[in-house]
Amino acid sequence: MTLTVQKVPKHLKKYTAEQHYHTYTPINHAVWRYVMRQNHHTLKDLAHEAYTDGLRASGITIEKIPNVDEMNEALAPFGWGASTIDGFIPGVAFFEFQGNGVLPIATEIRKLENIQYTPAPDIIHEAAGHAPILCNPKYSEYVKMFGEIGKKAIASKEEHDHFDAVRHYSNLLEKGDATEEEIKAAEQNVKEKEVAIKGVSEAEKVGRLYWWTVEYGLIGTVDDPKIYGAGLLSSVAEGSNILSPEVEKRPFDVQEMVNTSFDITKPQPQLFVCESFEQLIEGLKEFAQEMSFMKGGTESLDKAIQSENVATAVFSSGLQVTGIFSDRITDENGDLIYIKTSGPTNLAFDHQELSGHGTDYHSDGFGSPVGKLKDLGKSLENLTDSELEAQGVLVGEETTLEFESGIVVTGTVKDLVRKDGKVVIVSFENCRVTLGDDVLFEPEWGVFDMAVGTDIVSVFAGAADGEAFHSIVESEPMETPALPELTSLEQLFQDVRNVREGHIADPESELERVLDELQVISNDDWLLRIEIFEILVAKKLSCTLLDRVTDELNHVKTLDEEWNTLIERGIKVAKNAPLISE
Repeated sequence: MTLTVQKVPKHLKKYTAEQHYHTYTPINHAVWRYVMRQNHHTLKDLAHEAYTDGLRASGITIEKIPNVDEMNEALAPFGWGASTIDGFIPGVAFFEFQGNGVLPIATEIRKLENIQYTPAPDIIHEAAGHAPILCNPKYSEYVKMFGEIGKKAIASKEEHDHFDAVRHYSNLLEKGDATEEEIKAAEQNVKEKEVAIKGVSEAEKVGRLYWWTVEYGLIGTVDDPKIYGAGLLSSVAEGSNILSPEVEKRPFDVQEMVNTSFDITKPQPQLFVCESFEQLIEGLKEFAQEMSFMKGGTESLDKAIQSENVATAVFSSGLQVTGIFSDRITDENGDLIYIKTSGPTNLAFDHQELSGHGTDYHSDGFGSPVGKLKDLGKSLENLTDSELEAQGVLVGEETTLEFESGIVVTGTVKDLVRKDGKVVIVSFENCRVTLGDDVLFEPEWGVFDMAVGTDIVSVFAGAADGEAFHSIVESEPMETPALPELTSLEQLFQDVRNVREGHIADPESELERVLDELQVISNDDWLLRIEIFEILVAKKLSCTLLDRVTDELNHVKTLDEEWNTLIERGIKVAKNAPLISE
């Protein structure tokens, strides 16, 4: 069993995927190699030293797409693992992976036509951008802490809907087999869902902080910054652009970052520069103080209700209630006096589900008073057995509990649950719960399990015990895809790789043959011609062939402005970098 399997909680395994390494084509590997050569040789002087030091340590090579199992083993000494995932995953799940010390890596790699940028997660961004710098202890601490905090951020319902729309749209674009009508409809749906988002949720603020640090962060001084953000490290265009005076460099400021939105489709007009990774950690701690999981109370529970997604409310006794919160009652001061969920709910303590209080038992929701008992100077959760008996709370005895809020619970005590010396649940049979003329629970509804606590001290997204709350369905093993038959163009890419790696006795003749066939198959392909150019320059082979491929590249440059840029960059690296970099 690998480290990855051990670290990924069962309820997150539904987001994982097999890499099927053998299905990557020679063109896929060439795309990886081009981007990595550009990044390594163009950004090596712009990136923080932790990035260049971590490239080899993280199990990443420049020459071919990394095997994630090998990365997983290489990252283990640094307290990390790696796990392949299936494209976009919800933010709560993404951060939970990181909080568990697992780097989630998409199995897909961008297509050649998207070589500079893809809106969908891909292995270039996540493996080459994120993994190397995790080998730095302080930065690793920051990312894990961010995972622990980020997974608790509550998003609005509209943001959840927008995420689903973006995921669908990105998948259509990257897979490349959707009709024009399907793409237009998906794009329109994204726009509509985005317009529906009102205000800035704490999940959006977390996303902004993550964007301006982990994705697009700079470190050092405003006048001499270095790159540590994965988005910059996996994009030569944006990475090298940090030197431009058009990109404003601002000092690290948490509040300014969470108040600054971003557009993932455009170069960023400003970037933020931290002084050290320690400053990141302190800034994150400062930000977390304002989140619902630290504040609790009515405002925090309202965020959970508005999200219409699974969340957890924590009573002052430590009892954790997980479900979709649907309603609450407050007193004249706006303080919570009753909370309610709809649908499957479970009760936990210290992130472990309490026996007999799973979603199968609380399948139709859960409700409970919050607050202090009337005329009792001590919180119910802190009462001793003798003090409970004095209040009439004794198993088998009928009793009435009146709260300061006016809520009255009358019934026969069936059971009490204590955890860490505190009363967390009192269960009643034949129970009626009222607030004035309003009936909150009827005897015929069954057992009333009353949560105990004077306040809701924390509210966070997701489940307290995720493995217990989410139904764990063991997926059937998927068939391993057959080794794909190479197209004519893919075979030519493989032939050139064989030459580069020294497997061909007569490289000049082989490269001439490849160029002849390439002229017939694809006279506008630029990437394979760049690879041939690299070999001819590095091995000082035929000047005639070099002139020929140069002429062909010059022709392709005239066909497309983006190709012109890519070719110019490829030629520059070919003249200044070793042919094979490990």
